[in-house]
Amino acid sequence: MSDSLHEPWLRGIAFNPAAPSDVLVRLLDRAAGEAGLLMCEGRDLPDAVIDAALRHPAGVIRRALARNRYVDPARLAPLATDPSGIVRGRLAAGPRHYPRWVRPLPDDILVTLLTAQDGGEDGKVTENEIIGELESSRQIPPSFYRSMAGHEHRELRIRATWRWESLTPAQRAALLDDPDPAVREAAQDRSWVLDPERVETRLPSFGARGNGLVFGTCALSPGLVERCFADGTVQPLAWNPHTPADAVARLARHPEATVRELVAARPDLGPDLVAELREDPDENVRMRVRLHPFPRTWAEYWAIDRVIGHGPDCTCPITEPAGEPSPDWYAACAASEEPVLRRVAASFPGLPAEIVETLVQDADEEVRIRLACHHPLAPPHLLLDVFVTRPAHRPHLLTLPAFPRTGTAHLIAHPDPDVRALAAADPSLPEPPVDDPDGSIRRAAAANPSLTPEALEALLADPRTAEGAAANPSLPVPRMHALLDRCLNSAATSPSGGH
Repeated sequence: MSDSLHEPWLRGIAFNPAAPSDVLVRLLDRAAGEAGLLMCEGRDLPDAVIDAALRHPAGVIRRALARNRYVDPARLAPLATDPSGIVRGRLAAGPRHYPRWVRPLPDDILVTLLTAQDGGEDGKVTENEIIGELESSRQIPPSFYRSMAGHEHRELRIRATWRWESLTPAQRAALLDDPDPAVREAAQDRSWVLDPERVETRLPSFGARGNGLVFGTCALSPGLVERCFADGTVQPLAWNPHTPADAVARLARHPEATVRELVAARPDLGPDLVAELREDPDENVRMRVRLHPFPRTWAEYWAIDRVIGHGPDCTCPITEPAGEPSPDWYAACAASEEPVLRRVAASFPGLPAEIVETLVQDADEEVRIRLACHHPLAPPHLLLDVFVTRPAHRPHLLTLPAFPRTGTAHLIAHPDPDVRALAAADPSLPEPPVDDPDGSIRRAAAANPSLTPEALEALLADPRTAEGAAANPSLPVPRMHALLDRCLNSAATSPSGGH
């Protein structure tokens, strides 16, 4: 067999679900090249392989492992104190390619990264750069942010002051009276966001881009409110919880429908304004005000706002809200006649099974799509239906444990090649289409576990199917080792081989 088959064999074995630890550990060898790196980053790994990768002297191996989205994050804890700051930075940055849902890191890893005093022995990054990667990675759960205000680490209590407006009054008072003077100073400095006069004083230092954030989150003086109306920057006022009642009334009568729409579902909207907006000439405004009985807190307001207007192909990140509404509130949304509220409910992964069963049958397609993408109890047939009908969601659906890998053979003649590739891998398919003109379908068919070891030999010798055949779980383990012997021994003698 040609040496040109070595790379496809290595890649296939790296992702063979039946490859045992002793096979996969061999791919950590420098001679395995890119295949070992792809394996460390791109699949779940047995404990023995994880341990070997964590101890591996090559930083590229540890860097690849740091970005793995399939391994339990707790197993990656040693990387938080890795000698290389680049490895720590990769762990802090999280999985590559921005998956919709990112598993949060355990608290002990977060504490280690957020309180580090240096950026590693290699001096390539600083501890602050690593923290910056972490804070934008979506790996910090809201529960951790909420706990920082009372954390034993001074650095974390200081960091809690940076989210001053999201803290409870009791937490703010405790930080202002903290026994550590550095924490007290930080709390006093950050408390300006709820002091209208200090906000007005600081505003010029933020520039035009920062003004929108200030107007949407901070307590505002009457002068700043009038300035927003004068220069037309009123949209942030519509969702600012601190906007005065008289300004809310003016916003509810604003000539722009988009402004009235944002105001219509505010939880602090008075009954007179609700009645007035129910008669609004704009349908979107009337729709929002119909939802008004539901958002009684700002967390509920934002849970609704995240769903409205996104459409069935929305692939926004799936994140836990900072202030999560109660399960009972989501249950009430699920029973609503308003499709928007049922979509909100379907986005909550904590819905009980009986409500999930009801929403699976919902007449609104967006409800069913959101349920499939967000809820762990969404049934396999729903996941498959969304996969077939909505290509935008396929990358996410394929990562879900409940996604069906069998029972898809009936789709082998589907016009979409992605759907045919899924069917080509179904073990119940009588004749996997290993000669299909489409490369992805050939690869899936060659990896079909219904193929015999004898049939795989011919596929291993064909460049068009070699990778799929090497990834086939029916490939005997001794044959995997034999292929690795050939690939790794050849690469070891090549001057260009290796990572």
